[in-house]
Amino acid sequence: MYLLTIRDGLQTRHIGPYSTPQDAAAQLDQLLLHVGDRARWQIHELESPAELLAATPPPASANPVAAA
Repeated sequence: MYLLTIRDGLQTRHIGPYSTPQDAAAQLDQLLLHVGDRARWQIHELESPAELLAATPPPASANPVAAA
């Protein structure tokens, strides 16, 4: 799933989900008509917290070593 983020000044909008980045891009032109000329946008892939936790080991500071 993908999420479209549009930043317009101090306002940030999160729009979606979309099944593909092409779906998000297809709707982007319509959405940009409703925001300012200097708005910035990004398309993000949504990640499952379980997949992220399984793929990355915890940082060294999270595993304290027992003092002898």
